[in-house]
Amino acid sequence: MLRSIKSFIGNIVNASDGKMGKVKDALFDDRYWRLRYVVVDTGAWLPGKKILLSPSHLVPPDTGGANGVISVDFTKLQIEQSPSLETDAPVSQQYEEEFAKYYKIPLYWMDSYACGRTSEPAFVPPLLELQSETGRQAHKSRLEQIEHVHLRSVNEILGYRIEAKDDSFGHVEDFIIDDASWRLQYLAIDTKDWLPGKASMIDIGWTEDFDWNNKTARVELLRKQIEMAPKYDPYELVNEDAQQHLYDYYGKPRHSESLAAPFF
Repeated sequence: MLRSIKSFIGNIVNASDGKMGKVKDALFDDRYWRLRYVVVDTGAWLPGKKILLSPSHLVPPDTGGANGVISVDFTKLQIEQSPSLETDAPVSQQYEEEFAKYYKIPLYWMDSYACGRTSEPAFVPPLLELQSETGRQAHKSRLEQIEHVHLRSVNEILGYRIEAKDDSFGHVEDFIIDDASWRLQYLAIDTKDWLPGKASMIDIGWTEDFDWNNKTARVELLRKQIEMAPKYDPYELVNEDAQQHLYDYYGKPRHSESLAAPFF
């Protein structure tokens, strides 16, 4: 189901034995447009500690925050004993490896589209694999991917200025995410800075670049195209008809996984 990513922010998060906090932010990988972590503010429970949850931790059918509540199938003690990360600390490669081992989930740089669980820690490659040239090259490629992991904060990007092909206007209002694959599929653009209202929606693959220093998003579309595009209402589900209407309006093909990773 497609949902507003902003709708996650502020939702209550319940462990299996009680409330653990509220969603403060979400982190996504800007190479593959996949949600990687939900950041939880635990308030006075664990002051000074940043709690991350993988999307694979969310328990159906509450996935996506039905009725403002997100549930996870861990106890508060299990979460308290998870790898420690200070509130203001960056999410390092070393931390992510420890996180994956603790929760027994695959490292996403080994499989960019993996969100499911595994019964064994992922990262140690088989020795036989490394004895072949193909195996060594594959291992080298994985290590290079680790070095270039890019996690971005949703809160950071909301509000970025839009750079169209012919003008600078509006701002990033929201992301629309598929809560089955955890892929960010659409970008919602508010075109009226002085009078916020319903936003225009574009495929995430039509975004050419993000300038993290200047806080802008460049898209391969004209301003008028975006302003006149079908509108996005965060209180309504983005159904199949709405999606098809979007591509019909722009005269562009439906998105594909190959368009999901424009930045490295």
